[in-house]
Amino acid sequence: MMSWQTILAIGSGGFIGAVLRVYLNSLIAHKVPHDLPYGTLGVNIIGSFIMGILIAYFMYTSFFSLSMKSFLSTGILGALTTFSTFAIESFMLLEGGHILLALANISLNTFGSIFMAGSGFYIFKLFLRT
Repeated sequence: MMSWQTILAIGSGGFIGAVLRVYLNSLIAHKVPHDLPYGTLGVNIIGSFIMGILIAYFMYTSFFSLSMKSFLSTGILGALTTFSTFAIESFMLLEGGHILLALANISLNTFGSIFMAGSGFYIFKLFLRT
């Protein structure tokens, strides 16, 4: 069972990550004229990079408590972007030599997310028509 300190740490980090995501997304979208959502791409790239650094740091040191690790990774980066978790899990599968599992993870996350976003979009459009 997760401690109340870890739950509080994740929630606090989630607040910070969500605010950062909105801020960075709007900053990038405002500064870069675009047809693609560069704001979202930017936070995903940044979050994945930071998650890679943190996971490597966590693996080789014992400096941070579980609550602090949860605050930084699940809280801040989880709210900043869920892509960072997907990226590091895929990387770790590849790093561990699990090529087929990594490819399945990449395919299911990428195409599954797009499929579900499209499904939700069209179901809602159908709901509005009735």
